Amino acid sequence: MKIYGITGTNGKTTTTWILDAFLGGGGYVTTVEVNTGRRRFSTGYTTPPLPVLKEIFAEMESAGCATCVMEVSSHAIHQRRTGDTVFAGGGFTNLTEDHLDYHKTMEAYFQVKADFFRRLADSTPGAPAAICVDGDYGRRLADICRALPLRTIECGLSVGGGIKDVDGALALKDLNDLRDLIAKRCPLAGRYNVQNVLLAAALALGAGVRIGDVIAKIPFLTPRWGRLERVATRSAADVFVDYAHTDDALANVLSTVREFTKGKVWAVFGAGGDRDRAKRPLMGAAAAAHADRLVVTSDNPRSEEPQSIIGQIVAGIPAGTDFVTEPDRAKAIHYALSLAEAGDTVVVCGKGHETTQTIGDKVIHFDDRETCAQF
Repeated sequence: MKIYGITGTNGKTTTTWILDAFLGGGGYVTTVEVNTGRRRFSTGYTTPPLPVLKEIFAEMESAGCATCVMEVSSHAIHQRRTGDTVFAGGGFTNLTEDHLDYHKTMEAYFQVKADFFRRLADSTPGAPAAICVDGDYGRRLADICRALPLRTIECGLSVGGGIKDVDGALALKDLNDLRDLIAKRCPLAGRYNVQNVLLAAALALGAGVRIGDVIAKIPFLTPRWGRLERVATRSAADVFVDYAHTDDALANVLSTVREFTKGKVWAVFGAGGDRDRAKRPLMGAAAAAHADRLVVTSDNPRSEEPQSIIGQIVAGIPAGTDFVTEPDRAKAIHYALSLAEAGDTVVVCGKGHETTQTIGDKVIHFDDRETCAQF
């Protein structure tokens, strides 16, 4: 069974299931769901601990899975949770501020991501390494990978046809129109999703999948798992739930929604407690830059006071911005849905697929999609 790893700050889950589709459907391990070919379940981890992973791999192999695609988090890389797993290839989405409560600096965070590819080169010389080079960290990582015994494939919106020639294995004419084709035919909305599809396509091509087979599956890549997932409600506005929980992710999803919204864009969001505090004002600034109305609320406050977290988010919101604060997440969601008008779009951000809310030492059932639908 060939195992492919996807790492980066945002887009790992989406890229993982898209790559699985391009490879023909095998097993996968994501933040949301594990599919062993026999059953689907959640481990509660982005990358499970090694004993759990080994059990998952064994079940996939016994089910006849030829491939496994998995998310590899920075915590898992640093803690060596994947142990002696031999990867057949890897992909990098992007790097933006997150997890600095753990890694302390962006440079340390970046070097942990680079370590995944260094280990890939050690275990599987010549393996495909697909790198999205639309950001500075992606370009740095591509430079590192080119110096390693890896088959480095650059991709992204800044690359000609979306993918830089795969070591001459594909004619340039095959790649020239791929970016535009994804933008026109893929049901996944947004610039960032074009990047996710390009990355999955680049790694699939590097793994030997024919470009025609990749192109044939693009129109069938529909949203799932609380990633800009539309929810039916009684609100006059269009309503979506999204997992965006960093400033970069908020900017991506809200700017995407802006493109098709005739009225106002509403953002309902918060920040998790006991996690990277430095990103909170950045999230406030990002939401203010891309939405018309902000409703700042709680998002798994854990041991912190919700109002304290909200205050740190609000510190990044420029004066004159139209916002309210409401620490009760259900009330915050219903507030936005009750005031949003026809032509508006409400995006409830931060939890996506999650079905619980952690407040103090209690874990209660809470699903943004259910809360929206109950309005």
